[in-house]
Amino acid sequence: MVRKEEWRRLTGTLLQILAVAAAYYAAARIGLLLRVVVEGAVVTALWPPTGLAVAALLWFGPRIWPGIALGTYLSIQHLSSFQVADAGIVVGNTLAPLCAYLLLRRVDFRTDIVRLRDGLALVFLGGFVPMLLSASIGTGVLLATGDLAPDDFLPVWSAWWAGDAMGVLVVTPLLLVLTRIRMPHDAYRVVEAVALTVGAGLVALAATRSSLSLLFLVFPLLIWAAVRFQLAGSAPCALVLSVVAIWAATDRAGPFEGHTLFEVMVNLQALNGSAALTALLLSAMVTEQNNIREEIERVCEDLAEVVERLAPRGPGDRGPA
Repeated sequence: MVRKEEWRRLTGTLLQILAVAAAYYAAARIGLLLRVVVEGAVVTALWPPTGLAVAALLWFGPRIWPGIALGTYLSIQHLSSFQVADAGIVVGNTLAPLCAYLLLRRVDFRTDIVRLRDGLALVFLGGFVPMLLSASIGTGVLLATGDLAPDDFLPVWSAWWAGDAMGVLVVTPLLLVLTRIRMPHDAYRVVEAVALTVGAGLVALAATRSSLSLLFLVFPLLIWAAVRFQLAGSAPCALVLSVVAIWAATDRAGPFEGHTLFEVMVNLQALNGSAALTALLLSAMVTEQNNIREEIERVCEDLAEVVERLAPRGPGDRGPA
């Protein structure tokens, strides 16, 4: 009986590892559709597999790390034949999400992101800090193999780090909230959600394709989404904006026209980073305030019931003897 339970757990873990590997590879194929070449190295402004890896670790635990390594191997194999030195990139892309998971667990991160501290933890301990590992190891491998010149190290390293960090900031919150998204029962809320989704796409297209400086127009929509729908609304809007902005940047359209590749990457990451931070932190702050208000209302109701029970009764309020 014990062996049967162990075999069942082992089979379940193996299936999870294979599922993570397949999802990682699929996300990599999607991310590579908007890849750019920086100083001869292939990088993406948004690397979805990193965000998926962090979410998978938070869901299933560190035992699924071989799925991340296998997914990274398949992604490299898709670009070119796998070399021995590429094992370093596999190690870096596996260690960075694992480091993010351990840091988040150490600060008692909650996957529902209902506290401002959870949003801040995901930004810094899940995205900015641990992704230094994957960027440093990956670009270090390219430098050691001679595929990257020393003078090109910093641009490639910064693009690599920003792409991995943006994957966590944009994709991880969306995946974590997907399991909790429910269709609103109120017809007005449904209409508002549809209007918000359509509006986000149209405004993002207009802001990123116009030659005028209209990128700031996306922030009122992000604020609307965070205030009205919290993370369930702001996370999809941030993803839509990021994809549309990367599309425009790779086409050198709108505000990205007439700039060098380095300038385009800086402007793009500044926009995507600001949008992701606005969506994530504001939604966490609103959710936390809503929870505090609901808790205060419950306490007040309980206190009112206690006061009513303890209040002295008049002669006419006496019950039967």
